[in-house]
Amino acid sequence: MPTPDDFFAIDLRVGTVLRAEPFPEARKPSIRMEIDFGPELGVRRSSAQVTVHYTPESLVGRQVIAVVNIGERRIAGFVSQCLVLGAMPSATEVVLLNPDHPVANGTRIG
Repeated sequence: MPTPDDFFAIDLRVGTVLRAEPFPEARKPSIRMEIDFGPELGVRRSSAQVTVHYTPESLVGRQVIAVVNIGERRIAGFVSQCLVLGAMPSATEVVLLNPDHPVANGTRIG
């Protein structure tokens, strides 16, 4: 059974999407993004299956919440460096998590 220490080992941060584009090479419909996590972490790349509710254009400038310390994953030749989080009402639907009010990029989630 997971412990509170297991949860606290996960580094969740707020970042702002700088760039987003379709990712047709991925097996499932996806969008690849560059996300600014502030001066401590810098810009990280991510691929997310969020095409049901979002277009690349609608993501640029949006704040998202992501796990930033789980390593890299190669997806169709693209290196994803963080995991953007969202609620999943169905197996193909993701609704992104974001703060109610703007906060500085790199702000920790706890």
